[in-house]
Amino acid sequence: MTQLQREKSVDVRNDPYKWRDNQGFGSRLLRPCRGMYHDVRRRLPYYWSDLKDGMAYRVFAGTIRIYFVNLLPALAFQLDMQYNTNGFFGVNEALLSSAIAAIVFSVFSCQPLTVVGVTGLISLFNYTIYDIIKLYDVTLYPRFLVWVGIWSAIFHWATAILNLCDYMRTITDFSSQTFGLYVGTVYVIKGCEELSINFHDSQITNGFASALVAILYFLTVYLLEQIGQTTYARGWIRTVLSDYAYPLATIWWTGFTHFPGNLAYVNFEYLPTSRAFYPTINRPWVVEFWSLPVKWVFVAIPFGFLMTLLFYYDHNVSSLTAQSRNFPLKKPAGFHWDFFLLGCTCLVGGILSIPLPNGLVPQAPVHTDSLTYYKDEPYIIETKDEFEPVIIRTQSVAERVAEQRISHFLMGLALVGTMTGPLLTVLSLLPRAIMSGVFFTVGMGSIMTNPILTHKLAFLLRDPKFQRPSDPLNSIPRRQIWHYLFWQLLGFATTVAISQTIAAIGFPVLIVALIPLRWKLLPHLFTRHELEVMDSLTATSDVVLASLSGKPKMPEARMEENKDHASGNDLEPGFAGLGGGMIRDNETDYKRQERERNSRLLHGLGYDGGAITRRRSSVVSADKPEIKSRGSGGLAVIRNRKRSGSQNLDHDVQPVSRSGASSMTEKGGTDMPQVGGSIAITRRKSSVREDQSEHGRERIRKMERIRQTQPHQQDEEDAVIEDSDDTRSVG
Repeated sequence: MTQLQREKSVDVRNDPYKWRDNQGFGSRLLRPCRGMYHDVRRRLPYYWSDLKDGMAYRVFAGTIRIYFVNLLPALAFQLDMQYNTNGFFGVNEALLSSAIAAIVFSVFSCQPLTVVGVTGLISLFNYTIYDIIKLYDVTLYPRFLVWVGIWSAIFHWATAILNLCDYMRTITDFSSQTFGLYVGTVYVIKGCEELSINFHDSQITNGFASALVAILYFLTVYLLEQIGQTTYARGWIRTVLSDYAYPLATIWWTGFTHFPGNLAYVNFEYLPTSRAFYPTINRPWVVEFWSLPVKWVFVAIPFGFLMTLLFYYDHNVSSLTAQSRNFPLKKPAGFHWDFFLLGCTCLVGGILSIPLPNGLVPQAPVHTDSLTYYKDEPYIIETKDEFEPVIIRTQSVAERVAEQRISHFLMGLALVGTMTGPLLTVLSLLPRAIMSGVFFTVGMGSIMTNPILTHKLAFLLRDPKFQRPSDPLNSIPRRQIWHYLFWQLLGFATTVAISQTIAAIGFPVLIVALIPLRWKLLPHLFTRHELEVMDSLTATSDVVLASLSGKPKMPEARMEENKDHASGNDLEPGFAGLGGGMIRDNETDYKRQERERNSRLLHGLGYDGGAITRRRSSVVSADKPEIKSRGSGGLAVIRNRKRSGSQNLDHDVQPVSRSGASSMTEKGGTDMPQVGGSIAITRRKSSVREDQSEHGRERIRKMERIRQTQPHQQDEEDAVIEDSDDTRSVG
């Protein structure tokens, strides 16, 4: 493909894969394989470019990064399964499962950016089945797992053939954020459980030393990732430290546990390994599953269905996050074909009695992020402060993504190589404490970036004097925000609670039940405006939605239209947007840009790893209009009003220069400091003293009289330029 063809987006408006509103479940059943056919037809022309685009440094760095991000959690989950299944699963089973999935999906899938491997939820599922089977006859477990995999593959194929992946377009942030919080919490719980094993047999010294290594490993990865978001050192140094945070931390803390001296008194436990390319226990790769009693073959059917239900949500959501709105992707998606392909890997994994692979929710966006080309755009803030007349800040912008298949394929080959004798010997040097640190890193990365905590709950707990005036949540009663959080936290707490019991086999039902809860119940409890502010479709890109038959109409919008039609009222022009509220035809560009800017905080996905597993924590796509407006002088006047008082200041922002630096002049003696790559208008003590003076009060009264004589100026929204929820707005 030429450069022009790469930059040209897919023409999704004329995509033939569409369903009318009156064509529902039955219509999809009557036209089998339609979604799979259009997925392959849509993606196949890009196959050659998927190979050529893989020849770049960004792909090499992404391969190293995703190899460690995939390998270390897989080993951690393997330890969890090995402990809870009496040693049935080991290192080789986890490596083989991840390698098969990586090679198959890198070569044949329509979404090669989606990382597939062993997840924490399949670990939970496998040892829950073990707990149930051992109540009857534990020797049935290997053969029973095979039939679970076979039935799961059949259900996968039926789902893909009958076009049922279309319903993934109905997933909103209500369920995806709840699921992200659940996944992160389960990972942290697993990390604590893994550390507790080091205290067994009264090994207090070993336990405390392992806990210290795990925590320090987590902090090391976090700090190395944060370096990429600072202005310290040269740009290439920050990039290297951020790209290779996982291998650097792993090598250092593995070597630390082998240091001589007082550490020799600590009996660290290390990763158990087995013979190269052999199962962990003395068994063949293919067990005699055909000898399982017939009744147990049919008992495996509901387990296979629950496995499919889990993968239907987990795998497809990981595909959505790998192609989320944060990344400027150009190539089309393909959900139906990939889910059919997942059924094939389930069949192979089941026959080999290895953990069934599926999409890795926290790791999938990490892969895309590692392949993203970021540009740091510096800009200059000129202030009236004689001690600091100029402030230089940077802003990270995602320019493009290396959409290719090479990194995923090389990762699969590397996992196969890891099963060889020499590399298994190297793996045996890894302390179990690092596996706990991996759990903490992935889990906390999901929790610390979840908008349930970082935006909605933070909004409710923050002092009202310091709220962002432009935050869409200001337009909603606080009791309704608490009400909305109640339903999210109820789904989260219920799922976590059931996961800690033998009934954990049914947790996929609770996760999927969040979707009809959002579509059937919440529209009757909240107004359309409230839901548009607090919720949004997880998949919003036209390129992604083309595989899911387009954007659905939200139930609250349909209810309002029916009510207006029944009363004879004309509908207001516009449509529901991501930033909350209606996007009216007469809305100014600045107001729309400010609302979209705040929507990035409000509608995050909650399990993309954030500042821990992403190279940039506060970035937006270069295709976003608000970035272009800031770089082309589109920003003219920003008003920062203190709601609790009568003081008002106008701040004039000068256009951004073509050289990439913007010059902002601020009147009134204030400056605009930055936290984590964002800008906030903050009042200095000197300006507060000035405003408290008689001259300042007279100036404010004069401005109020001008506003009263020109009421049209009041229509402009109060705004604070922010890209991060950590930014403060002090009035």
